[in-house]
Amino acid sequence: MSNESTLQMSLAFDDPTQAAVELKPVENKEISTRKKAGGKEPRKRVSAEALATKQRDISVSEFFSKNRHLLGFDNPAKALLTTVKEAVDNSLDACEEAGILPDVVVEVIELGADRYRVSVQDNGPGIVKAEVPKIFGKLLYGSKFHTLKQSRGQQGIGISAAGMFGLITTGKPMVITTRTSPRHPAYYYELRIDTAKNKPEILTDTEVEWGAEHGTRVEIEIAASYRRGQHSVDTYLEQTAVANPHASLWYTLPGQEEVSLLRTSGELPPEPREMRPHPHGVELGMLMKLLREQKGRGKGLRGTLVEDFSRVTSRVADEICEKAGLPPETRPHLLSPEQIERLHKAISEVKIMAPPSDCVVPIGEELIRKGLERKYKADFFTSSTRPPTVYRGNPFVIEVGIAYGGDLPGDEPAEIMRFANRVPLQYQKSACSITEAVMETNWKSYGIQQSKGGPPVGPLAVLIHVASAWVPFTSESKEAIAHYPEIIREMKLGLQECGRRLGLFLSHRRREADAMKKLSYIEKYIPHIGEALKEILKLSEKDKDKMIDTLTLMLERSRSV
Repeated sequence: MSNESTLQMSLAFDDPTQAAVELKPVENKEISTRKKAGGKEPRKRVSAEALATKQRDISVSEFFSKNRHLLGFDNPAKALLTTVKEAVDNSLDACEEAGILPDVVVEVIELGADRYRVSVQDNGPGIVKAEVPKIFGKLLYGSKFHTLKQSRGQQGIGISAAGMFGLITTGKPMVITTRTSPRHPAYYYELRIDTAKNKPEILTDTEVEWGAEHGTRVEIEIAASYRRGQHSVDTYLEQTAVANPHASLWYTLPGQEEVSLLRTSGELPPEPREMRPHPHGVELGMLMKLLREQKGRGKGLRGTLVEDFSRVTSRVADEICEKAGLPPETRPHLLSPEQIERLHKAISEVKIMAPPSDCVVPIGEELIRKGLERKYKADFFTSSTRPPTVYRGNPFVIEVGIAYGGDLPGDEPAEIMRFANRVPLQYQKSACSITEAVMETNWKSYGIQQSKGGPPVGPLAVLIHVASAWVPFTSESKEAIAHYPEIIREMKLGLQECGRRLGLFLSHRRREADAMKKLSYIEKYIPHIGEALKEILKLSEKDKDKMIDTLTLMLERSRSV
């Protein structure tokens, strides 16, 4: 820009009344020059009012429809697995909550190129008619998000997200048939999700004849692909049978005959009990919210701490109030942010008993072994259930199982089976704390090959199950467990316990092999020893044969000891 132009701009800004007049010819000259040079027109300014007209609410359904990879629908093969998984998990949860031994039937039917119909039917309690549209046609609707006890589902997203994926990829609605008892009719629904409003849109609602006395059948048509292998529907269902020995599964997959995985236990797992939040797991913001909600309830601070938290007695509540410098009779909703912050700090400084562990139900050592024995033909099985412990105030239990030898491949990395609340985790293996715990364990000390920082190599299968009132998944797709130090430590302790037993088994087998090798040498040379003794002792042929028989008998007896 020339000095003259600069001077004109300076004078214009010094005299506001002349600014528009003085700047106009200079601005037009600049634009004219840029147009001649082939430049673009400058961007026009947009007012805040105009920008405000573009703002709008985003429903959770609309968000996940555009970001379905977050829920496990990021490729065709994974989409099929996720759809089956969500439906089967719902069926198992429903049966267990109703006290029914689960019978689940899964069908995956190929309809054409990259199009499948998934149907899952259970013998559960069925669903009340009014709840069907909400459960299947609305994301973040469920009964488990606010309850602190072990369950497969947590967020109320899974099955409705599978139906939404089917609608997006095929345009077909979900089909649900459900019945609560033989005295009531079966209801048939066809529905889809209105993603803009996150509400169900009912297309068909009618009564039908259905042979099942009670239960639910869900059918979803999706664009997907079916492949066998490590991440397949087959593997998921086989592993589900391992972690749920009380369930019977029947499944039919494309190009295969029906497979039946019958239950190995006739008893349901104990029912997990809901627990109140533990003070050591409550963050400052949540504590503020909880105390504000006490308005009008007539409880003082002491009463709130005792009644709304787990493991807080009157003595512990008084100690917390004393450390925070707050009277126990204070109305909780009247506390200032500074006072609540002092209270939160005092809670962390007071020793409080660990939360109850009956909200978590592990599989059990014996049933883990049975599950492994059904899946693998191996030489050695062992399992371990760790004592309950806590992370962020949430109780959890780690279980470990090992199968070794037999038909397991001897020159490949060990197979790692990952479970969370009895659900197999198929994807994001390298991002999971279970994999980290296996790789950080020193398997060489138990006689297993392992490169530095790598997995164990040999005829080995490792099972790790995390049972918790709230599993810390790394994403909404629930495929990997977060790297909490407390959880990894418990996993490694369980692996070490099973590893020591495996090491003893391998040491015993090596000693036995060495002894057998020595005995085989002796057996080989017994006839030569007989010949030598015949010559030295001048024995007859009959005495020599008797001597050889005696030595052979002694060898056989030593072999059986």
